[in-house]
Amino acid sequence: MKIKKMLGDKIFDICNVLFFIAFAAVTFYPFLHQLSISLSEKSRAMSGGFFFYPRGFTIAAYRFVLQSNYIFLAFKNSIIITVGGVLLCLVVCSSYAYIMSKRDLPGYKFWNFIVIFSILFSGGLIPEYLVVRSLGLTDNLLALILLGAITPFNIVIIKNFFQNLPKSLEESAIIDGARPLKIFTNIVLPLSKPVLATISIWVAVSQWNNFMRGLMYLPSRHNYILPVLIRDIVIGQSDLAVMEVQSETTGETVTAATIIVALVPILMVYPFLQKHFTKGIMLGAVKG
Repeated sequence: MKIKKMLGDKIFDICNVLFFIAFAAVTFYPFLHQLSISLSEKSRAMSGGFFFYPRGFTIAAYRFVLQSNYIFLAFKNSIIITVGGVLLCLVVCSSYAYIMSKRDLPGYKFWNFIVIFSILFSGGLIPEYLVVRSLGLTDNLLALILLGAITPFNIVIIKNFFQNLPKSLEESAIIDGARPLKIFTNIVLPLSKPVLATISIWVAVSQWNNFMRGLMYLPSRHNYILPVLIRDIVIGQSDLAVMEVQSETTGETVTAATIIVALVPILMVYPFLQKHFTKGIMLGAVKG
């Protein structure tokens, strides 16, 4: 019986490993496909099919993309929106979550209900647009930064993490004469790096890939962000799409190179926050 159980465990482990290898391969292939196309020659890139490696290695597409008048401007706008959005979201959500972690707070149930209600129901696209327009934020980078300032789901995750912290730490600080703001900034936040790193990843990816809001609220080319620029390249409305006809690149290689360039910042940031990711999401989801 013991031998059969051990054999079953080994079979399960092998199947589990094979499944995740296959899953990782399927997940990684789109990135490999775009990278291979971006490094392929014009004629071979247009041949279609699966790309597992560059066909006729060349970096012409990257040289071509970096000559664009708007690529660096779109990069700058995306970085401003992402960094500003992450910082503002962390400040607002962590402050709100810290208040919500106090069950003896007057009106606790009411404010908690507002957060849960906001997760289940939203105002919708049209009311959001009317609010942005009435505030004069159309064609302003602040529109995307402010719209992502409060995320109810993130508030719940941070609140649950705060509730898991030992209460004795705050009680000791109160005995020493520390005020709530000092306790929050000097004790609670330094201990909350895992959950804050997790939220930072979520918000950064969301802001960096915020195509729909970028398309709606930032129509001017000087306010373009990378997802909107990629869309113009794909449909042939950007300066790159016009220039590539007379170059050694094609629409496929230019689009692929732009996508890879747009992915680089997120790929560079993620490894530094990865160690906090699992710990933050697990601890933030223990309590309700």
